[in-house]
Amino acid sequence: MECSVVMHAVIPRGDVKKAFDRLADFAAYPDFTATVRTVEVVTLSPTEVESTWEVNFRKGILVWKERDDIDAVTRRIAFQQTTGDFATFTGSWLVLEEGDDVRVEFASRFDLGIASLASLVDPVACAALRDAVRDILLGLFGDQIEIRVIEAAPVG
Repeated sequence: MECSVVMHAVIPRGDVKKAFDRLADFAAYPDFTATVRTVEVVTLSPTEVESTWEVNFRKGILVWKERDDIDAVTRRIAFQQTTGDFATFTGSWLVLEEGDDVRVEFASRFDLGIASLASLVDPVACAALRDAVRDILLGLFGDQIEIRVIEAAPVG
């Protein structure tokens, strides 16, 4: 069973380019939030990186490596786990101008790969990812942002 997490954050009177640049600077995330322990980034091309993450997740640590496609023109970052603790983990970040504000959208799907415990584990994992993304957004953009959870639930 998969979990889907979709969240939006509105940055009042934000600068869309600065917001995208901060979001795309994965290696700096540990400086802004204790949720992210480490991120190592290897540049593969001007628009593609490989990043290795260690993130606090409930009472443990999740570790994975992902491929990130970073498009500064559309201000979209698409990611897909290549190895790690999830069975699957894919998603995207999108940064949009919204009047004088900036909206940051996060959307992901993941599967922990524990089918026999999915009904117990998946709701907890969905909530943990939702909380981790909230902490990252608050760390990157400050507590003046408005965060809305659109979806954080098991699917399938």
